Amino acid sequence: MPWKHWSSERLGVALAILAAFGFSFKAIFVKLAYAAAPVDAVTLLSLRMVFSLPVFLWIGLSASRAAGASPLTRRDWLALCVLGVLGYYASSMLDFLGLQYISAGLERLILFTYPTLTVLIGVLFMGQTLEKRQVGALLLSYAGIGLAFAHDLEISGDVGTLLLGSAFVFGSALTYALYSAGAEPVIRRLGSARFAGLAMLVSTAATQLNFFIAQPLSALRQPLPIYAYGAAMALFSTVLPILWQSAAIRRIGAARSVLIGTLGPVLTIFFSWRLLQEPLSAAQLMGAGLVLAGVLLVSKAKKNAR
Repeated sequence: MPWKHWSSERLGVALAILAAFGFSFKAIFVKLAYAAAPVDAVTLLSLRMVFSLPVFLWIGLSASRAAGASPLTRRDWLALCVLGVLGYYASSMLDFLGLQYISAGLERLILFTYPTLTVLIGVLFMGQTLEKRQVGALLLSYAGIGLAFAHDLEISGDVGTLLLGSAFVFGSALTYALYSAGAEPVIRRLGSARFAGLAMLVSTAATQLNFFIAQPLSALRQPLPIYAYGAAMALFSTVLPILWQSAAIRRIGAARSVLIGTLGPVLTIFFSWRLLQEPLSAAQLMGAGLVLAGVLLVSKAKKNAR
């Protein structure tokens, strides 16, 4: 196997690319599932979380039983519950709802504004100052979304549907930004593997509770393609990318991993064009370029601050 002879840095770059590829494919799987059968967002998310559950259950329990793992306090459980609901349940649910109304390419660009939203949360609620570089990043990102929105509006012509879908996905980005802002001190205290595993358990419980309240059990009877897309989403766009990204961060650091992760929106736009036959335009590509430039500007500002 050739990768056994790769350097740690080269392997880290490859893992970061694989993670970006996996995360970018999530919207494609959702769109394919919606096209395959009349499945609703709650049921589809429930299937994704159930298929992901065994791996994260094993990760969470293994990390909790490891030597040196401190007992969880009431404060730890409260943080896990709040962050698990925000980052893995609410964010995913809003995203799945939004994908019923907008293209996969626009969805990925809106989601990718979460680093700039994290900056704004820090400024508004954590006493941080807004730098000129960060202001430029915000302007670039939202100008890019405006171009991508104009592209989708030209294709669909339905302003109300686009606004509704965009609002759902922006809510997804905002909840994930809140999760990102609050997760760092908890991860430092519990460790990344333990935190991810336990937060995913909380999210799965919230997802299933939502399902049992909103849907009858008969909703789980779906055509085989829906189960296949749910399992593929769990494995290739949830479990493996999270593990690949963690392994990449260990080898090349968080800054370079984030930089490589900016491939995600471009990959989503490409695969939505190839696999979903979503139209591609110069305005959409320019919008993607502006959003990525904004994210890179924010990431560079964070790196300089550290």
